Amino acid sequence: MTNPWDYTWQSADGLALSARIYPGDPTSAPVLCLPGLTRNGRDFEDLAAALAPRWPVICPDLRGRGNSARATDPATYNPATYLDDIERLLAALDTKRFFVIGTSLGGLLTMMLAGVDADRIAGAVLNDIGPEIDPAGLARIRGYVGVAARFSDWDEATRALAVAQGGAFPAFGHDDWLRMARRTMRDVAGTIEFDYDMAIAQPFASDDGASPAPDLWPLFDALAGRPVLVVRGGTSDILSAATAEAMQARFANVDLITVPDVGHAPTLDEPAVRARILRLLESAA
Repeated sequence: MTNPWDYTWQSADGLALSARIYPGDPTSAPVLCLPGLTRNGRDFEDLAAALAPRWPVICPDLRGRGNSARATDPATYNPATYLDDIERLLAALDTKRFFVIGTSLGGLLTMMLAGVDADRIAGAVLNDIGPEIDPAGLARIRGYVGVAARFSDWDEATRALAVAQGGAFPAFGHDDWLRMARRTMRDVAGTIEFDYDMAIAQPFASDDGASPAPDLWPLFDALAGRPVLVVRGGTSDILSAATAEAMQARFANVDLITVPDVGHAPTLDEPAVRARILRLLESAA
């Protein structure tokens, strides 16, 4: 596999935004991977490396995360602005048809992309997110987003992450937690801290900042006619079993996989999930 490289594009308000590009077969539709609220493109590094020999993979950091610049106005940390940023990335790369894999907030953006123009989407993976979001999960997320934490070294950071999120990943061992810590945190002059702007919590504190529209089912319905994989954590407090089943029943080409004993959100590195993602990509090839 050709080594991935970093690409920079500019937002409407002048921010330098960053994406990691994994080169693949130029005749294949690229795979756009969109991360969750406090996460970044590193979440997809293992998946991207597995896909890139055949499909090009694009892993952007949303504004305020990872290598993308922090916003000067915290009010721009909202789904409509994220969508515009992604549209500008697609235009800059001249990407006219693509797959989308979206985790949590990234899944909401996936549905929004479909709402704008579904014809360009070859297929979609919605990871632990749907048109209805469990209020309990939103309350939990609001409880920790924007709460700064600093750790003296990676071992302390790893242990803290395991304590905070152990209920969602009960089977994780030390190496799994360390991998997650290195994907979600950064070293700043010898101090380990979360790799996102704490100000992203300001718009998210209200319902208007948590979802792009009161009724998201029309955005999900825009994906009709193309393969869709819904991934649900078996103990998720964001995507209920009832909503996931309703999504599967909505139209014929929706596949659903539930990852047992995992909360919000599956890593997409689970072997059964990886196999279903490959099946989706190959079915639309």
